[in-house]
Amino acid sequence: WRDGLKPNIVIVYGDDRQDWLEVYTMTAIDEIDQQIEDMQRGSPERLMLEERMYGQSLEAQIDEDGRLVLSQRLREKIGLTSEAFFISAGDYFKIWKPEAYEGKASERSKKLAGQYPEDFAPRSLLPHRSRG
Repeated sequence: WRDGLKPNIVIVYGDDRQDWLEVYTMTAIDEIDQQIEDMQRGSPERLMLEERMYGQSLEAQIDEDGRLVLSQRLREKIGLTSEAFFISAGDYFKIWKPEAYEGKASERSKKLAGQYPEDFAPRSLLPHRSRG
């Protein structure tokens, strides 16, 4: 973002199985582009990422008031009718229909939590950071 300019972003809408939108900064997209470029040409993994990141996405802008306007097509894809749920994921964020997020997040959390003891502290998964 630069003062006086509208920030460009990339919205990845994915295939029919994806019921959320991923919104990336241009810096994040540049990094992803470089990572895809480093992958083996013609590999199934590279082809899948190229299709998703280039074929199932579109570039958009944040307006002068800081709003993101989603097209009818994108709203319909994820089932948005009124409210949206936004969740940050580092250098991108996801947009969900609130009910869809609650269902999937609850399901995913239970599945992941089942791998650890009941008194497990999730913050223990964070890597150690040296200070100084």
